[in-house]
Parts: sequence; structure tokens; C-alpha cells
Amino acid sequence: MDVPDTPPGPRPEPPQETAPESLPDASPARGRRAGRTAALIAGAAVLGVVAGACVGYLVQADRTPTALPSLSQPSVAQAKGAGPEPLSAAEDRKVKVDGDLRKLLLKKPSGARKGLYTVGTDGWMDLTEYADTFDKPAAAFRNLVAEDDFRRAAATTWREGSTYSVEIRLIQYRQEENGSTAEDAAADAYYWADSAAEDTESWPVPGTGDGMAYVHHKPDSKPGYLDMYSAEAHAWRGDIAMEIWVYDTKPIPKAKIMDLAKRQMERL
Repeated sequence: MDVPDTPPGPRPEPPQETAPESLPDASPARGRRAGRTAALIAGAAVLGVVAGACVGYLVQADRTPTALPSLSQPSVAQAKGAGPEPLSAAEDRKVKVDGDLRKLLLKKPSGARKGLYTVGTDGWMDLTEYADTFDKPAAAFRNLVAEDDFRRAAATTWREGSTYSVEIRLIQYRQEENGSTAEDAAADAYYWADSAAEDTESWPVPGTGDGMAYVHHKPDSKPGYLDMYSAEAHAWRGDIAMEIWVYDTKPIPKAKIMDLAKRQMERL
């Protein structure tokens, strides 16, 4: 919108200039005096520095030179002993998590059988298969590549009895630049576990920081199938996020999922 140069209506007359009446004579001089005073103070400071330097020079010239300390220093005795022992491969977490990730998975219990479905190939889940576990695989695939720096995933599954089954996944991320991907993945899992199902109880997993275990008391019901109850646990350590899923046709006790989560995290 064009704004007019002047508002509508008659323009006010400019004020008439009037000659000053009886201005104080000291007003202009007061400003100049302040400047001159500052200059005088600065000049006195300079003279003081010069005079002080001259006096100091004369005093120092009359003194006997002080001998300088020797430049050589006494040798320091080296501490005895071979120093701290390097960490073993079992103690060095970097060595452990950069090795065969499948070896960090919980072992199948004695007497457990092969799972009802196959997870990965020889214990490894590739990027496409892991993305397929999400509700929106295509979007998950893009995020895992572009934002999450997916590195690799190891998984195991087994079945006990006729209906109780367990699946465990360890998802490892590259975190050279984005140092919190595993933590963010776990946080997303906490959110969905809390909000995706009704009648859910949750508990912190001891020794895991913010790790959580969940039991869903409302079963998944479909016509022609048995009701299926579920429980899950999520946690992270370093660059690895842990996911545990448990299914059964009867309610799953808290102790079951908590025991699995604690024992799996102890291996990381």
C-alpha cells in the first residue's frame, strides 16, 4: 500500500524561530572544560609514567646484578613398575561391540526350540528386513539410512512350550557425528510402547539408565486365532539399542520380561 508523503488535511505551520534570551554564558564553556580536564588528567598520567620510569632506571643502575638460576633442571626419577595392564578383550567394551554382534545376544535356554519364524540370515538382519518391522517400512528405511546411520542388526528367536516365544534384536548405529542415535531409538520405542496399547504396565529395568519393560495386559484378538498377549523391553548402551519381544497365549508375568532385559543388558 502506497503511503502518502504527508497526511491529509492542512499542514501545520512551522514554528517560528526565536532568538535565545539570556542564555547562561557558562553553558558552552562547561562542555569544553570537561574535555580539557580529561586531557590534563591524561597528560599528567603520562608525565607520571615517564618520571616513574626514569627514577626506576636510576635505582636499578646502582644495584648489583642478580645472578640468574641455572637452566639445567634435576632429572626426575622414573616411576618403577610396568604401568597399568591393558584391558582384555572381554573388559574393553569397544573391542566387544565392534566384534561379532551376534555373540552378545542371549543364548537360547536349554530345551528351547527354533522359533516359529525365521529372523534374518544366520543371526543377521539386513537394513531392509529391519525396516520391514516398522508400520511404515519405506519411511523407516529412509530414516535409518539418511538420519539414523544404521550400521547393522543381530537377532535371535526361540520358542518354549507350544505358545511362548521370544525375539531379541540388537541394533547398532554409526555415531561418529550423531552421538545419540541409539538413545533416540530407545526413546521412540518407549513412546510407542506407552501409547500403542491399552492396559499396559511399565517398570524401569535396573542397571540400564532409562531402560523400560512393558507388559500389555490386553491381548491381540483376531477371528480364527488364539488371543495373543505380548510384553516388550527397550534400552540402549553406547551405540547399541536393545529390543526384546515376548508373546504367549496367556498373560505374561512381569518377572519374565524383566529377567530377559536385565540379562541381555548385562552382556552389552
